[in-house]
Amino acid sequence: MNLQNDVTGAGVTWTASAGVLGSLGKTTAKFLAPNVVGNVTITATSVADATKSASATIGVTDLPGVLTWRNDNTRAGANQKEYALTPALVSTATFGKLFSCPVDGAVYAAPLWAANLAIGGGTHNVIFIATVHDTVYAFDADNTACQMYWQKSLLGTNEIFVSWTDVGTDDIKPDIGIVGTPVIDAAKTTLYVVSKSKTNGTTCTPAASCHQRLHAMNLADGSEKFNGPVDISASVTGIGDGSSNGMVAFDALKENQRPALTLLNGIVYVAWASHGDNGPYHGWIIGYSATNLTLQVAKYNSTPDGGLGGIWQSGGGLAADASGNLYCVTGNGAFDGTFPPISGSDDFGDSVLRLSTASGVALADFFTPHDQSTLNVNDTDLGSGGVVVLPDQSGGGPVHLLFISSKSGKIYLIDRDNMGKFNMTTDQVVQEFGAGGGFWSTPAFWQNTMYAGGSGNTIDAWPFSHNTQGQFDASTSSSSPSGYGFPGASPEVSASGASNGVVWAIDSSQYGPPAQTNPGAAILHAYDATNLANKLWNSTQGTGNGAGNAVKFTVPTVANGKVYIGTRTELDVYGLLPN
Repeated sequence: MNLQNDVTGAGVTWTASAGVLGSLGKTTAKFLAPNVVGNVTITATSVADATKSASATIGVTDLPGVLTWRNDNTRAGANQKEYALTPALVSTATFGKLFSCPVDGAVYAAPLWAANLAIGGGTHNVIFIATVHDTVYAFDADNTACQMYWQKSLLGTNEIFVSWTDVGTDDIKPDIGIVGTPVIDAAKTTLYVVSKSKTNGTTCTPAASCHQRLHAMNLADGSEKFNGPVDISASVTGIGDGSSNGMVAFDALKENQRPALTLLNGIVYVAWASHGDNGPYHGWIIGYSATNLTLQVAKYNSTPDGGLGGIWQSGGGLAADASGNLYCVTGNGAFDGTFPPISGSDDFGDSVLRLSTASGVALADFFTPHDQSTLNVNDTDLGSGGVVVLPDQSGGGPVHLLFISSKSGKIYLIDRDNMGKFNMTTDQVVQEFGAGGGFWSTPAFWQNTMYAGGSGNTIDAWPFSHNTQGQFDASTSSSSPSGYGFPGASPEVSASGASNGVVWAIDSSQYGPPAQTNPGAAILHAYDATNLANKLWNSTQGTGNGAGNAVKFTVPTVANGKVYIGTRTELDVYGLLPN
């Protein structure tokens, strides 16, 4: 409605389909949301001409936050408390880029969103961003002027972030600092994150000049909490790569903290792999008390008597179930594992692991493909995607399931209670099938459908059947109109419970370097979850919707009517357009 036509200055009258309107002015009103979730329509009607009116739809959510990579520890990638972004409203006419916030380096970590924080003299929704320059930012999640509440450098005195030349590979280039996605404990108003740095003027030689540190940061001001930060160190018994005197030590230079952090039952779990397969390295998981970072309470090495077996999962976090078990997938490496593991049979490269957290971290079960040696030789990591824990089943088959994606393009559906271990001739799993392209990504799962985005492939919907076997259907139900180059995409689903599903994905194929001589923009896509062929919107449409240059393995964060993506130079925020 054009108020310039209100020549008498009579203003408007306000109505709302729910909630309470207060402090009413001629052109402004204060709105108090109702105590129920859903959409509310607010209408302004001209006093001078009652035939003239305009309405806005506001989504009311009880989402407490997106506090970890892909919403929760199942890693299913579904936010089912999104009420504003419906398929009907995600269109070029109503949806687009709202604002962006500059940052000092590439954002590999997923943005995290916290609701109703006491910060900046009020109560605000806040989005947290971490960069490879070891900087963490707290931005107002809704203020289109890009209000920054705080910015903290995690570099120590006379320190700088690590360079790609230090680690001998351009997989992450040019700078390496914070790479893994942090995790937030909303009850403790704390963000946990791992930084990587070195003494300025060195090349991490001697090794003591290179540091990885775990931080616990106050959400309100970025200050350190719980006796943090702590330098990360650990060692386990073993004669594997890089061992000395029967011990294998954590190497702060060689180990790449790529996976998202996991918070489970008061413990922060951190996992590592390598930089470009440059050894010696191992897969590590180390756990710290969330209330006292000086207490290291768990450590696990996937190949203590061998080598490699990194846990990287293209940035995906460790998954967890309701019983307190952790799940991860390892990459190429030595395999001679048995259960229970003993010295000389405790190396688990190319394996899916169930890890008990009852006392530290201990192997409880595993699955290794029968062709592990071939996968290892050909650099076809089983662990290029993460684990997704499915809801409990009731169809007569296994009750507790998980699935993984892999570089070979296979999806493995596994019984969490009997994972299959290793068989030289056949895989003892519930189901395995090729899903097109290799996976450097983790599929999403919503409403008994898996949404998978392999490299060089479309995003495909694979229905899951509640039958006596409990398996995915043999063919897809729909596919996106176009494909995604390397590395594919880890989709995110937003929905209002079981309805209004939208599949979001970032095309990061123009990331660089090293993939492209001239890196290009990330492209955000949106599809109707019930039919992926129905593309709702992408950021190349219209004007002013373009994102910053792409970063590989990135995922969108969807919260409270907005979509947040990290790029090489900025945070980009998308949502419903004004008016």
